[in-house]
Amino acid sequence: MNARDRDVEGRARSARPRDGLGRPLPYGKAGVERQPEGVVRSPGETVREAQRLLDSGMPFHAHEVFEDAWKSGPDGAAPLWRGLAQLAVGLTHAARGNAVGGARLLRRGAAGIEGLAGGPYGIDVPGLVRWARELAGRVEGGGAAVDPVREAPRLAGGGLE
Repeated sequence: MNARDRDVEGRARSARPRDGLGRPLPYGKAGVERQPEGVVRSPGETVREAQRLLDSGMPFHAHEVFEDAWKSGPDGAAPLWRGLAQLAVGLTHAARGNAVGGARLLRRGAAGIEGLAGGPYGIDVPGLVRWARELAGRVEGGGAAVDPVREAPRLAGGGLE
């Protein structure tokens, strides 16, 4: 029986390397550096880091940045970060060729952030909702994997603090 991989705090966490879309690779194969868990960032730092990862074709890793913000930030901001994480995972699934899962998560993320007023932290909520719904429709219609770099959304519509 193989022992499960554990992180330094003893939680189960696969040590297998991953590719740019978060898919596990065989042990010993070179992969993309994983995002460290539990990093506390300001909202602006969160958006900038997630945008960098999205622009690099790594939406799975961007989702991990949003998860950190969701788990470490104030409860009132959780719907925003959760919705953005779902959008990033939706793009991840669409890039992997999983049209059904990608479309479902893109729509769920769009619904989760749609009612947020005022463009919190400079995030272009209406633009992201449009982007997610349009991409969901395209991936459902064609079923082919999308290019995560070409499809990367622009998160911010204004200045970040």
